[in-house]
Amino acid sequence: MQTIVLAAGQGTRMRPLTDRRPKPMLPVAGDPLVAHTAEAAVAAGASELVIVVGYEADEVRDYFGEEFAGVPVTFAEQPNQRGTADAVRAGASHLDSGPFAVLNGDALYDRGSLATLYDSAPAVGSYRVDNPSTYGVLHTDRSGDRPRVTGVTEKPADPPSNLINTGAYVFPAQAHDWLDVGESERGELELTDVLERACVEAHVTAVPFDRWLDVGRPWELLEANEWKLDELDRRVNGDVHEDADLRGAVVVENGAEIDSGVVIEGPTLIRSGASVGPNAYVRGRTLVGRDAKVGHSVEVKNSVLMGGATVGHLSYVGDSLLGRDVNFGAGTTVANLRHDDEDIRTLIKGEVVSTGRRKFGVVCGDGVKTGIQTSLNAGVKLSSGARTGPGERVLREPGSDH
Repeated sequence: MQTIVLAAGQGTRMRPLTDRRPKPMLPVAGDPLVAHTAEAAVAAGASELVIVVGYEADEVRDYFGEEFAGVPVTFAEQPNQRGTADAVRAGASHLDSGPFAVLNGDALYDRGSLATLYDSAPAVGSYRVDNPSTYGVLHTDRSGDRPRVTGVTEKPADPPSNLINTGAYVFPAQAHDWLDVGESERGELELTDVLERACVEAHVTAVPFDRWLDVGRPWELLEANEWKLDELDRRVNGDVHEDADLRGAVVVENGAEIDSGVVIEGPTLIRSGASVGPNAYVRGRTLVGRDAKVGHSVEVKNSVLMGGATVGHLSYVGDSLLGRDVNFGAGTTVANLRHDDEDIRTLIKGEVVSTGRRKFGVVCGDGVKTGIQTSLNAGVKLSSGARTGPGERVLREPGSDH
């Protein structure tokens, strides 16, 4: 089945990590986020991928090329991001006249559930959440494993149920003629309007997903890495010192170096060109990206170090996301826990929101540099290219009251 993958948006809620690259290309266990979506689609039965691109489109094009996992790839341009229906309309011009699937390129889907979705056309993926008011909530005509969908309400104040729309669809052939929708109250062209039409014209099944993750904010990117790193099998191809101790599902790629005295507890992925140690401790579902460096007596726990990031000696990084070419000066310490044990809060598009996580550290955009003995408070974000001085304490995001 031909599949449209939406990968054109800017990902403003993910800033500063998306200041210089598209959200679908952020790393998840060594591959771009959108690559996991594409892999799941191919495993489910996608015969062709039509990837809709816009913001920083060349990075997506360069990664996929003309073929991915044995299926052809076509690109559709959405120069102005006017909504999901507009994105699908851009992609639909490259489709045949039959049924087609649509997936968000910034979400993770379990393969078995997605395969069931492809076999259930027309259908929409569904998932049960604790707080449905921040999602599109599905209306159904009965209970059971796979009820019929009768409609959808976006972000209702009083949700009729906790069954939400995952943004994964298989539309009937007639839907090619339903993509010309009007603007919503948010001023966007919404794909949910097409779903509403499908619910009137056809029997749309709600297919339950066993596992699904919408990756829209930094802590969700951390969660995505936790999910995929848990799937690692131990593989050691790099240069590992005889005095290093690798425990569990640790992957050391060819070209990576692990020095003496290092302890790595899996699941952890050390990518090609990276170096760890000496006497460093890496644990708790961590990704050390290509050419990244973890220095002497550094501890890194449950974090993502993107390509070229460096954590200097005698530093601690926990539950954090470090962008490309970040450089932490010696003795930089990240706080990842509140004294009152409340969930960590951070700033998203000018609003202080809860991460829902008891432990969450910092988010650093590309090229951040900290001076020696810098202290970074839990939930702090540093914009791309930011600098701190020696001994500086950053208690809240610069420029904010948080």
